[in-house]
This record gives sequence, structure tokens and C-alpha cells, in this order.
Amino acid sequence: MTAKIRNIGIEVAAPEGECTDPYCPFHGTLSVRGQIIEGTVDTVKMNKTVIVRRDYYKFDQKYERYEKRTARIAAHAAPCLGLKAGDSVKIMECRPISKTVSYAVIEKRSE
Repeated sequence: MTAKIRNIGIEVAAPEGECTDPYCPFHGTLSVRGQIIEGTVDTVKMNKTVIVRRDYYKFDQKYERYEKRTARIAAHAAPCLGLKAGDSVKIMECRPISKTVSYAVIEKRSE
């Protein structure tokens, strides 16, 4: 039996796996909104949660140079995505799921 994949309103590739997670944007009822962030999975040590590392540059006005910065964002990872460390992903804002998790992984990007 194949589970029905919900349309989340974003043009992303739907996951091939199935899950019964209520916080999955595709198979559950979690709605996503707001900004979309691209990054790489840093750690997968928590249950259904990954840490996504986002590297970016910030312009320093005093020295007129760019500096490297890194943001580490906790995001909910549905089991149907099958994420591991080093994967390139897209995450999107959602309602707060826990104290630190307010993002959900919406796509595992293939490179």
C-alpha cells in the first residue's frame, strides 16, 4: 500500500520512502512556511532531528571585507528522507516542534 504524498506548495522532489510521522511535511499534517535555507547535514545523533550547517559570508563595513560565518540550525527530519551526515538538504520554516526545532527538512538534494 502506498501512502498518499501531500502537496506542500513548494516545487521540491517528493521522498521515495514512506513514514507515519505526524510531523512529516509530506505524509503528516505539518505545514511549512517562510524562508527556505540550503545547507549540509552536520549531525544525525538525535531522534528525528538533524543539525544543518549553513555557511555564508557577511560584509564587514569597517574593514571592507567579507568574513565567513556558520549557522547551525536544528531541523526535524522525517524518517522517509533517510538522511545521513554530509547530505545536502533544503529546510523550511514551520511551527515550533520543540524548544529548539522550528524548521523541517523538505528535500534531500542529490549532487
